[in-house]
Amino acid sequence: MPVAMTVEELERFLRREFPQGFHSDSGLGIEAVWERGCRVRQAFRPMSIRPGGTISGPTMMALADFAMYVAVLATIGPVPLAVTINLNINFLRKAAPRDLVAEARLLKLGKRLAMGEVTICSDGEAEPVAHVTSTYSIPPGNGIMEP
Repeated sequence: MPVAMTVEELERFLRREFPQGFHSDSGLGIEAVWERGCRVRQAFRPMSIRPGGTISGPTMMALADFAMYVAVLATIGPVPLAVTINLNINFLRKAAPRDLVAEARLLKLGKRLAMGEVTICSDGEAEPVAHVTSTYSIPPGNGIMEP
């Protein structure tokens, strides 16, 4: 199944629909999309550091949620009212004070729910700093057929 939205289409959509969260100062970027997945980046920002010199949990949670939203939209198209209904995160190790890279993969896509996982790594490191599972609610009337 080809992607429903390209990187460029997703960026235009997010700038238009979510200018408060996706803008030039947010540090968020979409690097790639593929069938049921994506890779996104959160540029390092000193304000994301918490005591102990690691990147804060809320920064990683926001990146994971962004990655899942991008993966869902890349797969089903521009459905702005798709929303997070669950997000579980396991912090695995200290995140270095540099960019974070997240890869999302949809595990199940139904007519009303999308379930997936996100792996977050510090840029340049192979070992993940966090693992996330998440579920998105997809509003009715979106044109998705149950597999």
